[in-house]
Amino acid sequence: MGESSDSVSIDIDDMVPFGGKEFLVKTSRGSLSVFVSGDQEKPALITYPDVALNYMSCFQGLFVCPDAASLLLHNFCIYHIDAPGHELGANVISSDAPLLSVDDLADQVAEVLDFFGLKRVLCLGVTAGAYILTLFAMKYTERVLGLILVSPICKAPTWTEWLYNKVLMNLLYFYGMCGVLKECLLQRYFSKELRSGVHGAESEIIQACLKLLDERQSMNVMRLLQAINKRHDLTDDLKKLQCKTLIFVGESSPFHPESVHMSTKIGRKNCTLVEVKACGSLVTEEHPLAMLVPMEFFLMGFGFQRQPPFATSSSNGSNPSSPSSHSCIAPELLSPEGLGIKLKPIKTRVDIEMR
Repeated sequence: MGESSDSVSIDIDDMVPFGGKEFLVKTSRGSLSVFVSGDQEKPALITYPDVALNYMSCFQGLFVCPDAASLLLHNFCIYHIDAPGHELGANVISSDAPLLSVDDLADQVAEVLDFFGLKRVLCLGVTAGAYILTLFAMKYTERVLGLILVSPICKAPTWTEWLYNKVLMNLLYFYGMCGVLKECLLQRYFSKELRSGVHGAESEIIQACLKLLDERQSMNVMRLLQAINKRHDLTDDLKKLQCKTLIFVGESSPFHPESVHMSTKIGRKNCTLVEVKACGSLVTEEHPLAMLVPMEFFLMGFGFQRQPPFATSSSNGSNPSSPSSHSCIAPELLSPEGLGIKLKPIKTRVDIEMR
């Protein structure tokens, strides 16, 4: 990628558990922080987090797993897109800046791809981020190879959700990131068991999340929540998705029914659903290991393989697992039956052993 006055590159290897650079990319709808991790010559995987989270608080649990590194970092360059004003050290977005719609947010993703010269990408999104990436896949079908969605939403908000989000926005406006608001967000992200500290050391996940929430600019979070609260229903267009989709959802997630609905509407030919027991919405943090095997089989359908033991990265300078027409597994192998699943249609149940 050539030099451009439309971005600023910041090396923050010492600030995060995995190396990379942060790019502040100027789009027609404002600047976005994109943290790039890995070799940019490799195929691209883009991520988009949920409301009030950034890439660290939403995906760190997944990407620091050694098995995830051998699968994801071996095959991809990761482009972590944070929602406007959600990056570390973000300033408050000016009140004069126009409020963005979900369509604007999806179009921003396309502009990020243009900036980095990316043609086709795999997408990984959580809840609100999953909605934005699904909308992006509908608007730019030729640019999306596949979708990995965690506790996704696809409907317009119900009156109950709309009113609840209005309460959250009022809390953000008048009280900032207060204790009541943080508790509401924790209920959105995590299971009751984890929030209650039933599993002892796992409460560290909660403490880390609370610390990162304290660093969010409440006005920026409110702007994103406003966009999500005005989202439109994608249900009728889900069958038009031309890419394979893998959906994870925690059984304790408040978005569980909607995620199941979404998988049904996409259809068994193009979608596989993985339900994770004893888990909330944020599967990437609460039970990231439950994602690895389904993701490995899903990525095999595009010709990607886990890094073999003792493999070296200096063999020939190329990526041996890049997708190609002769290496792709037949589409039917991405169905639940193709994954070796003998359960309900388009449904994979992953049992998590709690310690």
